Amino acid sequence: MADSMAFVIILVLIALVFDFLNGFHDSANSISTVVSTRVLPPRYAVFWAAFFNFAAVLFIGVKVAKTIGIGIIHPGIVDNILILAALGGAIIWNIITWYFGLPSSSSHALIGGLIGAGFTKGGVDVLIWSGITKTSLFIILSPMIGLILGLTLMILTLHTRKNSDVAKSNRIFRKLQLLSAAVYSLSHGMNDAQKTMGIIALVLYSKGLLGPTFHIPFWIVFLCYSVIALGTMFGGWRIIKTMGTKITKLRPMGGFCAETAAAISIIGASIAGIPVSTTHTITGAIVGVGASHRLTAVRWGIAGSIIWAWILTIPVSALISAVIYAALQIML
Repeated sequence: MADSMAFVIILVLIALVFDFLNGFHDSANSISTVVSTRVLPPRYAVFWAAFFNFAAVLFIGVKVAKTIGIGIIHPGIVDNILILAALGGAIIWNIITWYFGLPSSSSHALIGGLIGAGFTKGGVDVLIWSGITKTSLFIILSPMIGLILGLTLMILTLHTRKNSDVAKSNRIFRKLQLLSAAVYSLSHGMNDAQKTMGIIALVLYSKGLLGPTFHIPFWIVFLCYSVIALGTMFGGWRIIKTMGTKITKLRPMGGFCAETAAAISIIGASIAGIPVSTTHTITGAIVGVGASHRLTAVRWGIAGSIIWAWILTIPVSALISAVIYAALQIML
């Protein structure tokens, strides 16, 4: 069963379930600011975000997908059971964090899943430390970059608008926030949809279905962008509440600065082929915007619980995938 073509198809479908959940889980990242500032009602915001998630198919290559496919564990040890366990670990962690309303990283859950299943099968030698180190480093760097950019943009914006009345500024930034939300959703699609592309391509490559060289066919690219956009349309409302209202109170100016800061960070990482957490980046940017007013404007207790979810994502998803892999080895 584990070596049949039917099982390969099942794995591709499970990877697409992860892709859908990625969009569902991370829709909060794309729309929480425009919803909390009342620039768009939720039912329109999810369509806005989903459209630009998909539109990313036109703008960037597949460097991030290749990092996931051949940059975390050695592709030579990959089999169907390993991929099933890795996806299982990532999906279970995504559901747990969605249930508790915690904006954790779907990307790091997937990477943790690959590490856990890969280590259980082949030991430490199958892990590609350069890719793991680069990705792990950005657990710290991506929210810090988002925070610094969000803080800087907010301070500069406040300075340029210091002689304008609040009502006029809100009118201007309500319009600008539509643009910033679109660019942020575009950046989210650029980075996150590629992670599922990498997994599907890895499955097919391990079976010799992509030829001698690892690459990402366009049909995989199109399919993954479509599914992540569909997931975004359904929206993870529990997380939207945390992102949009619990960390700090946002107004249109702050929403614009947070989305712009996060988009700059994520687009830069996508061009470099680094699978960053869009969740970490936008959260850092929101904290930076809140801190530009005063440090007490940020609810640090909520921020602390989010940070714990970030820290635990890779090890817990790795542990879950390791248990799943061991169980599947016995069952199959």
